[in-house]
Amino acid sequence: MMQKARDKLRELRALHDDGLLSEQEFEHRKNAILDAEYAPPGGVAASAPVRQGTELGFMTGQEIGPQNRRYRLERLIATGGMGQVWQATDLATHAELGSSEMVALKILPPQLTQSATHARLLIEEATQARKLAHENIVRVYEWAQDPATASYFIIMECLDGEDLEHYLAREGRLPLATVQQLLHPVAEALSYAWEKHKLVHRDIKPGNVFLTAKGDVKLLDYGIASRVRNAGSSLGLETPNAGTHGYRAPEAGTHQRQPSPRLDVYAVAVMIYQMLEGRMPFDDARSADHLPSAPQALNAAQWQVLQNGFSLTPELRPQSVQALLEALERAAGPSPEELAELARQEQSRLVEQQKQAALAAEEARKQARRREEELEQRRKVEAQAAAVEKQRQDKLRREQEAQRAMEAEEARKLRKEALRGQLRARREADAATALQAHQELQRKAIQAKAEAAYRAEQERARKEQASRASSEQAPPQPQSAEAAAADAPLVNAEGLLRDAFLDGSGQGPELVSIPSGRFQMGAHETEHQVAIKAGSQKTWLERETPQHWVGITQPFALARHPVSVGEWRSFVKATGWEGGAETDWDNPGFVQTDLHPVVGVSWKDAQLYIAWLTEKTGKVYRLPSEAEWEYACRAGTRTAFNVGDTISTEQANYDGLYIYNGGPRGSYRGGTSPQGTFAPNAWGLYDMHGNVWEWVQDIVHDNYEGAPVDGSAWEEGGDSSRRILRGGSWLYHPRYLRSALRNGFSIVLSNDIVGFRVARKLD
Repeated sequence: MMQKARDKLRELRALHDDGLLSEQEFEHRKNAILDAEYAPPGGVAASAPVRQGTELGFMTGQEIGPQNRRYRLERLIATGGMGQVWQATDLATHAELGSSEMVALKILPPQLTQSATHARLLIEEATQARKLAHENIVRVYEWAQDPATASYFIIMECLDGEDLEHYLAREGRLPLATVQQLLHPVAEALSYAWEKHKLVHRDIKPGNVFLTAKGDVKLLDYGIASRVRNAGSSLGLETPNAGTHGYRAPEAGTHQRQPSPRLDVYAVAVMIYQMLEGRMPFDDARSADHLPSAPQALNAAQWQVLQNGFSLTPELRPQSVQALLEALERAAGPSPEELAELARQEQSRLVEQQKQAALAAEEARKQARRREEELEQRRKVEAQAAAVEKQRQDKLRREQEAQRAMEAEEARKLRKEALRGQLRARREADAATALQAHQELQRKAIQAKAEAAYRAEQERARKEQASRASSEQAPPQPQSAEAAAADAPLVNAEGLLRDAFLDGSGQGPELVSIPSGRFQMGAHETEHQVAIKAGSQKTWLERETPQHWVGITQPFALARHPVSVGEWRSFVKATGWEGGAETDWDNPGFVQTDLHPVVGVSWKDAQLYIAWLTEKTGKVYRLPSEAEWEYACRAGTRTAFNVGDTISTEQANYDGLYIYNGGPRGSYRGGTSPQGTFAPNAWGLYDMHGNVWEWVQDIVHDNYEGAPVDGSAWEEGGDSSRRILRGGSWLYHPRYLRSALRNGFSIVLSNDIVGFRVARKLD
């Protein structure tokens, strides 16, 4: 039972962090969970109202559903505005047969089903969706409610493959034939639902078209999501109108007694343009006189058909998606069979003309003079035709010569532009090399300065010790070689510090000396505007305000890399540590070696490791403060990332299917990357952006109001059950990797995207 309470609290905290719960509502629900957990049977908690579920926080292995119909969550398939989709095992069927097919559970957010009206709409729509037995519509089996979280979910057919949105992100533009091949099954599914059940989908978009591994096309979310959103709007909730922005017809927000299939026609027409051109046809400022450019794959007639499809006036659209696709095919021109029929008709016409000519010739023979005049006239016509043909041939020859001259000129311009590009690239490469050399010199100078300061401090300490010894007139005591080696860290050729273990069994991590200095912590308004365009929520951005100056008054040392699997393994063997059940650090679900950053470590686990490392080396190790972490991450920069105002997957490990501030689209690695995969920042620190979130010492606060300005950890006030995470991870979008971004997590929980790096006090 305690584990369930922890799970619920974790879910509530994640929902609050994403801006979906206010602080007051979070505290109210948290107290309700704690009351229910510790109240005696039959007490106040027994009569408390059913608590709402949460949109986030469900974990792999968790069981949900009513007592007689349980499901075990196996894998998170997708997350979006309408909740989460999980692959799950039907435990009831498994208990009866010993095995079962996987199902898909769509868990809806609580704000869409929190009222009785919403719940009733969900039941009605799920009941309607169960009637849709078509090979191109995902099967809906049942709906249910989890009594533990009060979350509603829909049980559906489990599919293997990817949705059309991810397919387009990977493939880019598609030829017209492929577009028609993918959308014909969608049109058949929509026609079936309308003709048999009078149902309109109302939320057609690439994310609701699924391409299975077997090559089938399936239509998802048939009417359920849009009907629930409509209900939310009618009750004053902040939910959008039916459909998704960009694919939603203008009339979709009106209260229609019977939605028309032309709603789906509009959305499919937008999708056809998107699939052909690789972009949406309209921006946010669409007007009647603002039309996109015609796709290259369509002729004029087809383009007119497509414009009618996404017309602002519903009556101008085809009556169904099937009619839209058929109109596009007809507008492409006659088929080979139709051309053959036209040729046969032309041949028949010529035969008939020949018959008529023969009759005319017979009549002409009777009138010789008239025949001679007709022959003369014919010769004149032929001569004129020959002259016209000669003029046409001359004109064609001149046009061809002009075309060849134009092509030659264009080729010359392209060659010239290519040479300019090569010269520009060479200059940029030389500039980058010079900048890298300058940064390397700066880094070495900083490290040399820190090393000199460290050695001077050691010399001063030795002199003070000698002075105290002489004043006490005590004979000096000899110092063993082992003790002398333990007093000072090792400094390698790169200027990195590394402490030896006191028992000689190993060494601590490689450390970079970080000098004292001042920097502006947080982000300015311009950076926030770019982040909002990339999808950031204002509640997240408010945590980075107000931007303020911080002075790092004392130099310190920071680990060059996050703590690795190999380093953590040494700790586990030495202490016998056993982790929690959330994530297996040694087998997190993706391939890793001893050089990968360790995951599955809570904040409290990190504190155990730091205490062990301090004991082994005799030096004071700790987590860095949040200010120290951002200061070291920026390394003197003031841009969104320490590599500039955008970032790529050649510079950090994150979900490269998403971009930030015009940056390039990259790869998605699906797990952590080993040490040294990417270049370090200007101060020699690796993986400060992406790979794993990193624990710091500070408690979670809503913003920087009242934060320390001397670089120390902020451990007063706030939510002491949660600590700050920094840096982003391999699973997150690039907007979460910014130097100023702040996240928070429970100190007792762990998962496969969170690790840490250590800091050390310099004597």
